[in-house]
Amino acid sequence: MTRTRSLASGLLSLSAAAVLALTGVGGATAAPAASEDQQTPSVARAAVSTSGVTDYWTPEKMRNAIPGDVLAKRAMERGKASGAAAAIQGKATKVPATKGKPTLAGNENPVRHIGKVFFTMGGYNYVCSGNSVASTNKSTVSTAGHCVNEGPGAFATNFVFVPAYENGAAPYGKWAASQLFAPTDWSSKGDMTYDTGFAVVTTNASGQRLGDVVGGSGVAFNQAHGLTYKAFGYPAASPFNGETLKSCTGAASNDPYNPQFNSQGISCDMTGGSSGGPWFIGTSSSGVQNSVNSYGYNRMAVMYGPYWGDVIQSTYNSAATS
Repeated sequence: MTRTRSLASGLLSLSAAAVLALTGVGGATAAPAASEDQQTPSVARAAVSTSGVTDYWTPEKMRNAIPGDVLAKRAMERGKASGAAAAIQGKATKVPATKGKPTLAGNENPVRHIGKVFFTMGGYNYVCSGNSVASTNKSTVSTAGHCVNEGPGAFATNFVFVPAYENGAAPYGKWAASQLFAPTDWSSKGDMTYDTGFAVVTTNASGQRLGDVVGGSGVAFNQAHGLTYKAFGYPAASPFNGETLKSCTGAASNDPYNPQFNSQGISCDMTGGSSGGPWFIGTSSSGVQNSVNSYGYNRMAVMYGPYWGDVIQSTYNSAATS
C-alpha cells in the first residue's frame, strides 16, 4: 500500500452530441511527439511549448472550449479492434439528468487546488478538470489521460491549468504546462485501465511555483477497492454549464460491464467537462487523491474512475520529479 501525504494546505459522459459542437481554432501548434521515459519505460512524456499559451486562452476561448469527453469516445473508437475497447463500443454515452429533476452532483465553492484544464488537440480547443497534487517539483497537475493525449495518438498543446476557476474568473492565474505525462498503455493503446495523465506547469510571472500558491493534494496508490470517495469536476454539458465546481460522494463499486478495466464507479451524473476531476478518499477535498473522473454508460448515473496502481504511480513519479 503506497500513500503520499500532502505537501501543503490541507465523467466522463461519453456524449456523441458534443461532437456536433466542434468548432475550429486558429494558431494551434503541431502536436508534440511522445517519447518513452528512459527511467520508467511504462511512461510516455512530451515536452510542450509554453510560448504565448496563457495569452492564447482568452475568456471567449475558455467559454467555447469543447468538453473533453468526446476525446475518450474517439480513443475507444480508434482502439475498437482490441477486445477491451470493443466491449464498451456502442454503450459509451451518458444521458444527462432529466430536465427539471435535481441532479446528484452538488454545488461547491471554489477549491484552491482544483480547477479547469484547457488544451488544443487535433486543431480544436477542449476543456477538462484537474487538480494540483503534492510533488517534489510543486508543479504537477493530475487529470484524465484523454485530456493530455489522444489515446492512442498525439499529446495536447496549449495546455493550461486554471485553479479555483469560477464564472470565467482565474483568481490564481493560468499555469502553462511544459511537460505532459501519460501511461504508455494509454498513449499507445488508449486502454481505459490507464486513463490518467499529469502535467508539469511552469512558474508564474512572479516566479512562484503552483504548489506554493494553491497547495497540492496528497496522492495514494494501490488502495483497497470499495472505498468512499468525493469526486469533483466542472461538468459543462447540459444540465450544467461548466462555470462552477460540482461534486459527488459515494462508496465505490467495480465496473460490472467491463471488469477488464479494473475501474470503480460512484453514483454521479456529472457530464462532459468533468473529465479528469479528482477523486478524494473520504468525504472532502482535503483527503488524498486516488483516481479521476474517466467514463460513464448510457442511462446510468455512475461515474467511473481508473484504479491507481503501479503504472499510474510510475507516471505520477515521473511527472512529480521532473
